[in-house]
This record gives sequence, structure tokens and C-alpha cells, in this order.
Amino acid sequence: MGERGKRKILTGVVASDKMEKTVVVTVNRLVLHPVYKKYIRKRTKVKAHDEKNECHVGDKVLLIETRPLSKDKRWRVKEILGRAA
Repeated sequence: MGERGKRKILTGVVASDKMEKTVVVTVNRLVLHPVYKKYIRKRTKVKAHDEKNECHVGDKVLLIETRPLSKDKRWRVKEILGRAA
């Protein structure tokens, strides 16, 4: 009964880890152009909560939607999918 709604999930690459317990993640997506029907790469930067400060620049991470944690932090790092080279 107390189940929450389906949370959105994103994957992206850590762009910055300079903040305490926060990482900036670049999320890429493909969008179909309405007129030319060609796929365009779009990029969004989101701030995500990283409780143990274990993410570093270049890591591929899985993000999960969460309640607002700060003014512009709405995502949480669920797991690290791959480490930077």
C-alpha cells in the first residue's frame, strides 16, 4: 500500500566532483527533429547527491529521481556503472 510511484532513472557521465556530497552529471539523449526527422544529440547537466563522495570525473553513473535535496538537486547516485579510464 505504501508504495511510491515509479521513479525516473538516468545514466550519465560525471562532469564535476568538486562539491561536497554532490556531483554534476552530463546526461545525453537523442531527440528526433520535428521537420528534418534526423536525430539530434541533446545534453543536460543535472546535480546529483553522492553521499559517500565516491564518484569522480569520467565515471559512468546511474541516477534515480528523489525528493528535492537542495535548490537544484533532485537526483541521487544509485550506482557507479563504470570507472574513468
